Amino acid sequence: MASRMDSGLCLLLLLVVLCKCVEATEHLKYKNPSQPITARVEDLLRRMTLEEKIGQMAQIERTLATPDVMKNYYIGSVLSGGGSVPEPKASPATWMNMVNEIQKGAMSTRLQIPMIYGIDAVHGHNNVYGATIFPHNVGLGATRDPDLARRIGAATALEVRATGIPYTFAPCVAVCRDPRWGRCYESYSEDPQIVKAMTEIIVGLQGQPPANSIKGMPFLAGQSNVAACAKHFVGDGGTTNGIDENNTVSSFKRLVNTHMTPYFDAIEKGVSTIMISYSSWNGVKMHTNRFLISHVLKKQLGFKGFVISDWEAIDRITSPPDANYSLSILESVGAGIDMVMLPYNFTYFMGNLTSQVKGGFISMNRINDAVRRILRVKFTMGLFEQPLADPSLANQLGSKVKFMQFVFIGSFLGPVFRTH
Repeated sequence: MASRMDSGLCLLLLLVVLCKCVEATEHLKYKNPSQPITARVEDLLRRMTLEEKIGQMAQIERTLATPDVMKNYYIGSVLSGGGSVPEPKASPATWMNMVNEIQKGAMSTRLQIPMIYGIDAVHGHNNVYGATIFPHNVGLGATRDPDLARRIGAATALEVRATGIPYTFAPCVAVCRDPRWGRCYESYSEDPQIVKAMTEIIVGLQGQPPANSIKGMPFLAGQSNVAACAKHFVGDGGTTNGIDENNTVSSFKRLVNTHMTPYFDAIEKGVSTIMISYSSWNGVKMHTNRFLISHVLKKQLGFKGFVISDWEAIDRITSPPDANYSLSILESVGAGIDMVMLPYNFTYFMGNLTSQVKGGFISMNRINDAVRRILRVKFTMGLFEQPLADPSLANQLGSKVKFMQFVFIGSFLGPVFRTH
């Protein structure tokens, strides 16, 4: 009799434990793909510590992204800088394995928040051996063919995914107003209307948003697409005498009508991220310009993705660079930058930012806004459901069949396209 009662009691306790487990899982809204993205973001955000939130705001170079670093610092994003590859002539499988190992480190954290890996795929997947290389933007702009840009975007997205990467720092939508600027080749045109039309490449990269989508919301159609990044906000192509990273002198009206015009369409197309320019506007560094980033871009234009800095850009806020890093953090994060492309000095950045928040110099509302935007993009991308690379896409790198299918345009530009 006693043994039967003991068995019944054990069964009852087991049922109670199972019910509690089910209940706990049901309360983790952020892990439930049937929940609205907004609900998932808010559920996850309220569970995060300050350290976990600040980790999401950090983007580091892949060479530093060991499993321990990803786990212990809650790193939100990793990138390949120019020429930073896992090995010379690395195969798609090698790239995928590297990205997956970094992702496993991120997923080993308490809340299992996936990292987002980014790379410059600005004229095809140009950092990767064997990828299809397309003309730079100046050549594409000369075609006056937005649909060609869209098809190139779609082809590039597939090749980026073939290496396990879901995010590209493209397109550059600069309006080059002075041919002396050394980066004019990255601009589709000196005419803002042509640059605006060529933002159709975003649809190729990310997919076509539905007609009922909310303006400014990030969008990604599926696992054959990648998150895009419109850059560099704003006025990078209008600096005095074409001096790189220098000062654009203009009225607000002229800045909007010339240099901001392409961003209107990029935001309409659901661009996921926007990168800030090294340059200044009327003497104010863009990375510290709260009016243009927080008021104009986020509020007036309704951009709801995340704002990312350029490479070591917050270091360059002061002259000489890194002269007052604490001030640079205060001004850039306070201005509305959500993710910082550090890419190396991440421990100092995170420690300093944590101290400034605890000291009341940077508000928790600003931190929450940044992390909310980062998480929104990650949920939109489906990273929580599919954090690891899809090996079935590996054969898309340099695929001649795919190339012909997406971007065949006859003999006019044919000789320019190549693989390397």
